[in-house]
Amino acid sequence: MDDPSSRVYNAAHALRTGGPAQVRAALLRARERTELLSLAYEEALGPQLPVPLRATLNPPLWELGHVGWFQEYWLGRNPQRGQGAAWLELERPPSMLRNADSLYDSSNVPHDTRWHLPLPDLQATRGYLAQVLAQTLELLDRLPPDASEDDLYFFRLCTLHEEMHAEAAVYMARALGIAVPPQVLCQRERGQEGALRVEERTFRIGWAGAGFAFDNELHAHEVHLPAFEIDARPVSWARYMGFVEAGGYRERRLWDDAGAQWLDATGAKDREAGIRSRAGEPQAPAVHLTAHEARAWCRWAGLRLPTEAEWECAALHAPGFAWGEVWEWTASAFTPYPGFQPHPYRDYSAPWFGTRVVLRGACTATSQALAHPRYRNFFEPHRTDILAGFRSAVTSAGR
Repeated sequence: MDDPSSRVYNAAHALRTGGPAQVRAALLRARERTELLSLAYEEALGPQLPVPLRATLNPPLWELGHVGWFQEYWLGRNPQRGQGAAWLELERPPSMLRNADSLYDSSNVPHDTRWHLPLPDLQATRGYLAQVLAQTLELLDRLPPDASEDDLYFFRLCTLHEEMHAEAAVYMARALGIAVPPQVLCQRERGQEGALRVEERTFRIGWAGAGFAFDNELHAHEVHLPAFEIDARPVSWARYMGFVEAGGYRERRLWDDAGAQWLDATGAKDREAGIRSRAGEPQAPAVHLTAHEARAWCRWAGLRLPTEAEWECAALHAPGFAWGEVWEWTASAFTPYPGFQPHPYRDYSAPWFGTRVVLRGACTATSQALAHPRYRNFFEPHRTDILAGFRSAVTSAGR
């Protein structure tokens, strides 16, 4: 581990590098979150779990089935699961659930059609998840304590995939006004305000060595970083509201072309009013902000967003760097690292290169298993439903 003193990503490191026992524990924790969230949705919406058709939502019943399908597809139905990222496509045996591929394969089931599928009811869907998990644990328990990285690859992938969907369920619950069980959230240290200086250096970004890595985290490579200063923690509501009070939403020079287009489509007055109405506790990180707003605030403040390399370097090497309350927009577009090769789950990264912005860190809805300083999250810059904020940086001593 790069920084043994860090408490934020111990669980993520244990899953990525630990043996079958650590992976088993993480699988069970992920399923506990899934079950708690499904109960919250059922209590709020009833057993059919109806939600409106929106681009940022998915039918909760479909989400549950998809989590089970993904795990069965890559483990129980995968004759090459022991090959890890070197896996080659082979014909699979059928699912234990009839027509599962036509219902839950996100690569082939268009988003808007998911509201109109003949999905199994909630009880049957939960039964499917339980059967798949039992199968998964049986396969995992066959492995020796010193199982290889390849042997564990798909178990780790499926664990993290389920945690991602649990996080998405939290976003959706908040958008719909559904109470989120506090047990599924992670409270992390806020840290102190101030700037941290990172001296000029050559930094090795990306994952290197043993353990699980997503394909977009590979391959590790060196980048030159001039000296920079970076916020010790994300921008708070108190700092962000200075921009709002100064008329930042009406000051066109602060917005780049993409940001101005988004603001016009959203309505500057409406967005400003919405921000004023939901601004939180002054010292809490500003959240539910777009990348456009983060960039505009930085221009107003005479600062900039950090690159993802600067963020990763500071997270690993700058004492006092606090992260994990909100995802953080960076200045970096989501692009492949040199030598990128897609892993078996080919739709995870490659389709989104060049169309998304990198976010780093984690948020309170992110599981401990997923929160790692080398993890690259990515979303479209206009998204407001995710728990995203930002921190600022400046080159050298120009702050």
